Amino acid sequence: MVLGNTLDKAYKLYASKPAIICGNHRWTYGEFFERVKRLSSFLVSSGIGYDGKIAILHPNCHYFLETYYAAARIGAVSVPINFRLSPPEIAYILNHSESKLLVVDPMFKDQVDAIRAEIPGVTRILWTGQGIDADLTYDPVLEQQNGTDQPVDVAIGYEDTAQIYYTSGTTGKPKGVMLSHKNVYVHALGTIAELHLTDSDVWVHVAPLFHLADAWATWAITWVGGTHVIVRNFDPKTVFETIQREKVTITNLIPTMLNLMVNHPDVDSYDYRSLRVLLSGGAPIAPEIVRKIVETFKCEYVQTYGMTETSPYLTLSLLKGHLKNLSDHEQLSFKAKTGREFIAVDLRVVNDQGEDVTPNERDVGEIIVKGDIVTAGYWKAPEETQKALKNGWLHTGDLAVIDSEGYVTIVDRKKDMILTGGENVYSTEVENVLYMHAAILECAVIGVADEKWGEAVKAVVVLKSGQQVTEAEIIQFCKDRMAHYKAPKTVEFIEALPKTGSGKIQKKELRDRYWKGRSKRVH
Repeated sequence: MVLGNTLDKAYKLYASKPAIICGNHRWTYGEFFERVKRLSSFLVSSGIGYDGKIAILHPNCHYFLETYYAAARIGAVSVPINFRLSPPEIAYILNHSESKLLVVDPMFKDQVDAIRAEIPGVTRILWTGQGIDADLTYDPVLEQQNGTDQPVDVAIGYEDTAQIYYTSGTTGKPKGVMLSHKNVYVHALGTIAELHLTDSDVWVHVAPLFHLADAWATWAITWVGGTHVIVRNFDPKTVFETIQREKVTITNLIPTMLNLMVNHPDVDSYDYRSLRVLLSGGAPIAPEIVRKIVETFKCEYVQTYGMTETSPYLTLSLLKGHLKNLSDHEQLSFKAKTGREFIAVDLRVVNDQGEDVTPNERDVGEIIVKGDIVTAGYWKAPEETQKALKNGWLHTGDLAVIDSEGYVTIVDRKKDMILTGGENVYSTEVENVLYMHAAILECAVIGVADEKWGEAVKAVVVLKSGQQVTEAEIIQFCKDRMAHYKAPKTVEFIEALPKTGSGKIQKKELRDRYWKGRSKRVH
């Protein structure tokens, strides 16, 4: 099976059922199928067929789902782009991926105009709103098609690349993660089994569709005939209203989003009874936030962990049957862990000698994985591929402990671990304590240069509105709850933490900002 077949299945079984709700637009699976066929026909008539690269630069919208499926149907490769990137970064991805067509929202006209001369390989630009002279406009193009599939000159294979997602690279240039049809559909089938997805589910796309924290649901929800509800931009009240109005049953949100939601003053004003599962993914989440999620939304909570390279899920904090007999407090402690391995992957936590660490929740090792959901490598980057994939195992760079039940807990990224006075300090552990403080909304912990200790632990903190607290009070709060050497030596108060396009806190920018002490501390 290849990815286009998942829409064929939904059309066959659920043609009259709601498929997509996007703003004021509502389409059944029959209507969605027809729109995808028309877009596929246009792509083939434009000379884009098997292995042709189709980029999309767009906020969350139905155009994303249509582009993903149209590309898959003709054996082309979709290249989603983080719309928060600068014009030169966008140009690099378009050129490196060899994209021939760009689907783009008119809100990015200035960015596209700035790089037109630098992207000669992009022969077609398809605007989804008001047309731009000399380019094409999406909906009129669809109307001009007869809806008849045009033949693709090569049979699509399950090992063929379906998507290229660009992610941060060690050389400063982003790496293109190649995901095959097999990678993506095996992952989708795994989520259907693990999360018990059915045609009764209503998924709300809130996290960016250019990122796999959400985009994986494109295939899984369609395959079972569920309904896609799309929120263009994240705003807590909009999400609350959408869950209530559309009777949303399930979604995956970035931890920073969930944190803002549970701390929103209006969070208790809406009806969430339709929710059966809330997932978090894309970054670690503090146990204190997990507790608030469970108390607020009163549905099952599942922490997820994954990577772009693995389609993405590697673990889920779903409870084994016998763990459901534990007290609520004990169950919560398992839900707050990173989780046990996903059904479609083999996962190990190994030490520097490649040996499995003792499952005692103390010994730290690196997570390595293999399976049908793991990428074959990076587009046009064989050296990077060899660094990541060794003897069939993908080395994630994530450090974790594991318990006797097989549940792992990530303690840090290798690059984020702080070595202070000869002791290892894991930033996630310190952040989990900071999130327990009633005045703190968001935080990040990094290492900074220190003459005495080599590195010193620094906390960068955003306070909740109207709250006041001193640096000394926060440091003492941490010392009361953990070994003193792990507590921050300094605390920086800022208005907002830098975030990636997917909403994750960007520690690299913080390290660059504070490593040499260029910034003046504010108390």
